[in-house]
Amino acid sequence: MKKRIFEISTLVLALSLSGCASTSGGSAASAGASVTRFHLGGEIARGEIRVEPANPDRANSLEFSQVAQSVERELSRLGWNVARGNARSEQVALIRLEQGSREVMRSRSGVSIGVGGGTGGWGRSGVGVGVGATVPVGSRSNELIVTELAVRIQRRSDATVAWEGRAEIEARAGTPLASAGPAADRLAAALFQDFPGESGRTIRLR
Repeated sequence: MKKRIFEISTLVLALSLSGCASTSGGSAASAGASVTRFHLGGEIARGEIRVEPANPDRANSLEFSQVAQSVERELSRLGWNVARGNARSEQVALIRLEQGSREVMRSRSGVSIGVGGGTGGWGRSGVGVGVGATVPVGSRSNELIVTELAVRIQRRSDATVAWEGRAEIEARAGTPLASAGPAADRLAAALFQDFPGESGRTIRLR
Protein backbone atom coordinates (compact mmCIF):
# COMPACT_ATOMS: atom_id res chain seq x y z
CA MET A 1 0.00 0.00 0.00
CA LYS A 2 1.34 3.39 -0.99
CA LYS A 3 1.58 5.90 1.82
CA ARG A 4 1.93 9.68 2.09
CA ILE A 5 3.81 10.68 5.19
CA PHE A 6 3.66 14.00 7.01
CA GLU A 7 4.98 14.92 10.41
CA ILE A 8 2.45 16.43 12.80
CA SER A 9 4.75 16.44 15.83
CA THR A 10 7.00 14.27 17.86
CA LEU A 11 4.68 13.27 20.61
CA VAL A 12 5.33 9.78 21.94
CA LEU A 13 5.30 9.38 25.72
CA ALA A 14 7.01 6.65 27.69
CA LEU A 15 5.70 4.68 30.63
CA SER A 16 3.99 1.34 30.20
CA LEU A 17 0.26 1.56 29.70
CA SER A 18 -1.50 -0.47 32.36
CA GLY A 19 -4.90 1.22 32.67
CA CYS A 20 -8.16 -0.73 32.86
CA ALA A 21 -10.78 -0.60 30.12
CA SER A 22 -14.39 0.45 30.57
CA THR A 23 -17.28 1.79 28.52
CA SER A 24 -18.66 5.30 28.77
CA GLY A 25 -21.23 7.44 26.99
CA GLY A 26 -20.92 11.04 25.81
CA SER A 27 -20.81 13.27 22.75
CA ALA A 28 -17.99 11.27 21.13
CA ALA A 29 -19.43 7.86 21.93
CA SER A 30 -20.40 7.03 18.35
CA ALA A 31 -16.76 7.24 17.27
CA GLY A 32 -15.75 4.13 19.19
CA ALA A 33 -12.77 6.02 20.58
CA SER A 34 -10.34 4.48 23.04
CA VAL A 35 -9.08 7.22 25.39
CA THR A 36 -6.32 7.24 28.03
CA ARG A 37 -5.33 10.25 30.14
CA PHE A 38 -2.58 10.84 32.72
CA HIS A 39 -2.24 13.64 35.27
CA LEU A 40 -1.21 14.12 38.89
CA GLY A 41 -4.67 14.85 40.23
CA GLY A 42 -4.15 18.52 41.07
CA GLU A 43 -5.89 21.54 39.62
CA ILE A 44 -4.63 22.32 36.12
CA ALA A 45 -4.31 26.08 35.70
CA ARG A 46 -6.17 27.68 32.79
CA GLY A 47 -4.38 30.59 31.19
CA GLU A 48 -2.82 31.42 27.86
CA ILE A 49 -1.78 28.35 25.88
CA ARG A 50 -0.43 27.73 22.41
CA VAL A 51 -0.89 24.54 20.39
CA GLU A 52 2.33 23.48 18.68
CA PRO A 53 3.98 20.54 16.98
CA ALA A 54 7.07 19.40 18.85
CA ASN A 55 8.86 19.52 15.50
CA PRO A 56 8.95 23.27 14.65
CA ASP A 57 9.40 22.45 10.95
CA ARG A 58 5.74 21.44 10.76
CA ALA A 59 4.30 24.56 12.41
CA ASN A 60 3.22 26.14 9.11
CA SER A 61 1.95 23.00 7.41
CA LEU A 62 -1.68 22.63 6.37
CA GLU A 63 -1.92 19.25 8.06
CA PHE A 64 -0.80 20.61 11.42
CA SER A 65 -3.15 23.58 11.11
CA GLN A 66 -6.15 21.30 10.58
CA VAL A 67 -5.39 19.16 13.60
CA ALA A 68 -4.43 22.13 15.78
CA GLN A 69 -7.84 23.73 15.18
CA SER A 70 -9.57 20.67 16.62
CA VAL A 71 -7.45 20.80 19.79
CA GLU A 72 -7.71 24.59 20.10
CA ARG A 73 -11.50 24.39 20.01
CA GLU A 74 -11.54 21.99 22.95
CA LEU A 75 -9.02 24.00 24.97
CA SER A 76 -11.07 27.17 24.45
CA ARG A 77 -14.19 25.35 25.59
CA LEU A 78 -12.40 24.33 28.78
CA GLY A 79 -11.39 27.90 29.62
CA TRP A 80 -7.94 28.37 28.09
CA ASN A 81 -7.06 31.50 26.13
CA VAL A 82 -5.55 30.06 22.96
CA ALA A 83 -2.58 32.08 21.71
CA ARG A 84 -1.89 32.18 17.99
CA GLY A 85 0.64 33.72 15.65
CA ASN A 86 4.08 34.35 17.12
CA ALA A 87 2.94 34.41 20.75
CA ARG A 88 5.01 32.30 23.13
CA SER A 89 2.78 31.37 26.05
CA GLU A 90 4.13 29.69 29.18
CA GLN A 91 1.70 26.81 28.68
CA VAL A 92 2.01 24.80 25.50
CA ALA A 93 0.03 21.86 24.11
CA LEU A 94 2.17 19.59 21.93
CA ILE A 95 0.24 17.38 19.56
CA ARG A 96 0.71 14.36 17.33
CA LEU A 97 -1.68 12.80 14.83
CA GLU A 98 -0.81 9.41 13.36
CA GLN A 99 -2.67 7.30 10.82
CA GLY A 100 -2.07 3.89 9.33
CA SER A 101 -3.65 0.55 8.63
CA ARG A 102 -4.37 -1.67 11.62
CA GLU A 103 -1.33 -3.78 10.71
CA VAL A 104 0.97 -0.73 10.52
CA MET A 105 -0.22 0.64 13.84
CA ARG A 106 0.12 -2.71 15.58
CA SER A 107 3.71 -2.89 14.42
CA ARG A 108 4.37 0.12 16.66
CA SER A 109 3.22 -1.70 19.80
CA GLY A 110 5.09 -0.81 22.96
CA VAL A 111 4.59 2.94 22.52
CA SER A 112 2.76 4.19 25.59
CA ILE A 113 2.00 7.28 27.59
CA GLY A 114 2.31 8.53 31.13
CA VAL A 115 3.03 11.78 32.97
CA GLY A 116 6.73 12.11 33.63
CA GLY A 117 7.83 9.88 30.76
CA GLY A 118 11.25 10.93 29.52
CA THR A 119 11.87 8.58 26.59
CA GLY A 120 10.07 7.24 23.59
CA GLY A 121 10.18 10.07 21.09
CA TRP A 122 9.58 13.61 22.40
CA GLY A 123 11.24 16.43 20.52
CA ARG A 124 14.96 16.46 19.78
CA SER A 125 18.26 16.10 21.61
CA GLY A 126 16.83 13.70 24.15
CA VAL A 127 13.39 15.29 24.19
CA GLY A 128 12.22 13.20 21.25
CA VAL A 129 12.42 12.34 17.55
CA GLY A 130 10.31 13.03 14.49
CA VAL A 131 7.54 10.45 14.30
CA GLY A 132 4.85 12.00 12.15
CA ALA A 133 1.69 10.58 10.67
CA THR A 134 1.29 7.94 8.00
CA VAL A 135 -1.72 8.69 5.82
CA PRO A 136 -2.84 5.73 3.70
CA VAL A 137 -3.40 6.47 0.02
CA GLY A 138 -5.34 4.12 -2.24
CA SER A 139 -6.53 1.99 0.67
CA ARG A 140 -8.79 -0.98 0.04
CA SER A 141 -12.42 -0.35 1.03
CA ASN A 142 -12.40 -3.24 3.50
CA GLU A 143 -9.21 -2.04 5.21
CA LEU A 144 -9.39 -0.58 8.70
CA ILE A 145 -7.60 2.74 9.17
CA VAL A 146 -6.43 3.61 12.69
CA THR A 147 -6.10 7.27 13.69
CA GLU A 148 -4.43 8.31 16.93
CA LEU A 149 -4.31 11.79 18.46
CA ALA A 150 -1.98 12.48 21.38
CA VAL A 151 -1.67 15.71 23.35
CA ARG A 152 0.69 16.83 26.11
CA ILE A 153 0.10 20.04 28.11
CA GLN A 154 3.26 21.34 29.73
CA ARG A 155 5.13 24.44 30.83
CA ARG A 156 7.39 25.90 28.20
CA SER A 157 10.08 27.07 30.63
CA ASP A 158 10.93 23.72 32.21
CA ALA A 159 8.83 21.15 30.25
CA THR A 160 6.94 20.13 33.40
CA VAL A 161 3.94 18.07 32.28
CA ALA A 162 0.50 18.88 33.73
CA TRP A 163 -1.61 16.51 31.62
CA GLU A 164 -1.31 14.18 28.68
CA GLY A 165 -3.52 11.79 26.83
CA ARG A 166 -4.13 9.72 23.75
CA ALA A 167 -7.29 8.83 21.81
CA GLU A 168 -7.63 6.31 19.00
CA ILE A 169 -10.36 5.22 16.58
CA GLU A 170 -10.70 2.77 13.72
CA ALA A 171 -12.68 3.40 10.53
CA ARG A 172 -13.04 1.63 7.22
CA ALA A 173 -11.02 3.12 4.37
CA GLY A 174 -13.09 5.55 2.32
CA THR A 175 -15.40 6.56 5.19
CA PRO A 176 -15.29 10.09 6.70
CA LEU A 177 -13.49 9.07 9.89
CA ALA A 178 -10.68 7.49 7.87
CA SER A 179 -9.67 11.05 6.87
CA ALA A 180 -7.38 13.04 9.15
CA GLY A 181 -9.56 16.14 9.51
CA PRO A 182 -12.84 14.52 10.60
CA ALA A 183 -10.95 12.00 12.71
CA ALA A 184 -9.06 14.78 14.52
CA ASP A 185 -12.34 16.55 15.34
CA ARG A 186 -13.85 13.39 16.83
CA LEU A 187 -10.70 12.40 18.70
CA ALA A 188 -10.16 15.85 20.22
CA ALA A 189 -13.75 15.83 21.51
CA ALA A 190 -13.23 12.39 23.02
CA LEU A 191 -9.83 13.20 24.50
CA PHE A 192 -11.03 16.30 26.35
CA GLN A 193 -14.42 14.94 27.36
CA ASP A 194 -14.90 15.15 31.17
CA PHE A 195 -11.47 16.80 31.43
CA PRO A 196 -9.07 15.96 33.00
CA GLY A 197 -10.51 12.45 33.14
CA GLU A 198 -9.50 9.56 35.34
CA SER A 199 -5.74 9.20 35.34
CA GLY A 200 -4.28 5.94 34.13
CA ARG A 201 -7.56 4.43 32.95
CA THR A 202 -8.39 3.52 29.37
CA ILE A 203 -12.02 4.28 28.52
CA ARG A 204 -13.76 2.96 25.44
CA LEU A 205 -16.35 5.42 24.11
CA ARG A 206 -18.88 3.61 21.92
